Amino acid sequence: MTCYGETDHTSESHHSVENGNSRSSEPTAENEGLEPTEVAKLASGKTLERLREAVEECCDESEDEQDWVWLILREESEQQAYNEPLLASFLYSTILNHKSLEAALSFHLANKLASPTISSTLLMELFRDALEDSREFRRACRRDLIAVKERDPACTYLLEAFLYFKGYHALEAYRVSHWLWSHDRKAMAYFLHSQITKELHIDIHPGARIGQGVFIDHGTGIVIGETAIVGDDVSMLHHVTLGGSGKKYGDRHPIVHDGVLLGAGATILGRIEIGEHSQIGACSLVLNDVPSYSTVVGVPARVVGRKLGRNPASEMQQDF
Repeated sequence: MTCYGETDHTSESHHSVENGNSRSSEPTAENEGLEPTEVAKLASGKTLERLREAVEECCDESEDEQDWVWLILREESEQQAYNEPLLASFLYSTILNHKSLEAALSFHLANKLASPTISSTLLMELFRDALEDSREFRRACRRDLIAVKERDPACTYLLEAFLYFKGYHALEAYRVSHWLWSHDRKAMAYFLHSQITKELHIDIHPGARIGQGVFIDHGTGIVIGETAIVGDDVSMLHHVTLGGSGKKYGDRHPIVHDGVLLGAGATILGRIEIGEHSQIGACSLVLNDVPSYSTVVGVPARVVGRKLGRNPASEMQQDF
């Protein structure tokens, strides 16, 4: 099964991530007795490293690899439905009744962003079109989910991030709006952008370019401008602004390279570059280029340290 495919897990057996033993995807006496700590092992520690590797394989259409992220989401959904019967209907409609992560994500986001003028059914079809058209989008939505689990200590299960974390929701919905923007459907991109901003309080322009494995923690108040570029494996907290320089045309927003950590309330203005694996302290105002592996703080921000080999976006350490 590829992550692009439509294999129906409700009628076939699938492999557990840890040991490869066959297990039915429907609740059984065996998996009803699972302890939460056992399910948590499917997406913790060493398995997260394997998951990142598996995502590359399952999103390659030439391969026939298990979609481990989707299997884990189903395992966790079955466990929570058993432990909390009041949520069973919600979990079945959002996760367990779907054939793939793409279908479940489209359903979930469409219901969050529907409006009186555009129904969730129409939005769901639009989201599916975007996901099925772009292999990079399919890979990104999995890598983003793994990033939340890896970097947010408040996230115990992949399922929690998928269902409840609005930073993840806003990022994946932005990816749909960016797909629309790239296909010259700017009117629809702007509509979706407006819905994301209204419902999730995160403002990412459809024209911005954002890499994979990105983690948006809390998310409220984040603003990312039209010509901003964000690399892979970046982490940002609430009230971050990647703002313009005041120019009316051309490239006017920052470039944030891979592995950067943007602290809460950080403001980066103009077409400046934030070097890879740098850390921007909370509430800092950055107006000039930042060297790689640097830590900058203050208003205006200044370099207070450099340390090669750091990975602040993964470490998520807020002290210096």
